[in-house]
Amino acid sequence: MTIDYRVYMIAEKLRTAKSVVVLTGAGVSSESGIRTFRDTMEGLWKEFDPAKLATPEAFESDPELVTRWYDARRLGCLAAEPNPGHLALAAIENAVTSRGGNFTLFTQNVDRLHQRAGSKFVVEVHGSIMDWRCLETGELFEPGPEPFSEFPPKSPFASTSILRPNVVWFGEALPEAALMLAFDLLPKCDLFFSIGTSSQVYPAAGFVDIAAENEAFTVEINKDTTPASDRVNVSIQGSSSEILPRLL
Repeated sequence: MTIDYRVYMIAEKLRTAKSVVVLTGAGVSSESGIRTFRDTMEGLWKEFDPAKLATPEAFESDPELVTRWYDARRLGCLAAEPNPGHLALAAIENAVTSRGGNFTLFTQNVDRLHQRAGSKFVVEVHGSIMDWRCLETGELFEPGPEPFSEFPPKSPFASTSILRPNVVWFGEALPEAALMLAFDLLPKCDLFFSIGTSSQVYPAAGFVDIAAENEAFTVEINKDTTPASDRVNVSIQGSSSEILPRLL
């Protein structure tokens, strides 16, 4: 099957789909210049293991180091712009919902580029680096575009507390509300996309199987093959910023 024919097949499914669920990963945002998690380890950070900067234990041990790294990543996300893949997904959502269908985008990315591109129903399964959470009250604070002036930043909600990035660290559970919504919508969808994700990190990597078990048409768009490539109805190895606009 040529890529043109596979794109045509997917587009035909989109024309009539009543419920579309999309899962996106780092591959979508990397085309906006945002490095993947491990690729951010350069310059001052190259001597560190990223896994040791992304745990509750690391934050407790050295909150200054951890918040400096996450603030640098936050500023990098703010400097990036949505790419054609982000924009195409927002346009596809609008097309589906305008004719009465349902569209839900679950993302493993923490950069908010989907929202900036115009996507309306986005579920952040790994949280967002744009929000920082008070350790004492749990309230969320969205900093401005300038770098932090102190590390860790003090909480505006409690005088004796500090802020941490509102992302899911290694060893922490995914947001319960996000998972409950996924497990509710996946059995009901008739079209599922896995885009720009390695399909290796569970539970999100299992979304495609839940959709397939309930006879949804499943699609993968990724630059490389993944463990899910042989399990989906259509797999396209290619750039999401090139393939997704063609679906329109």
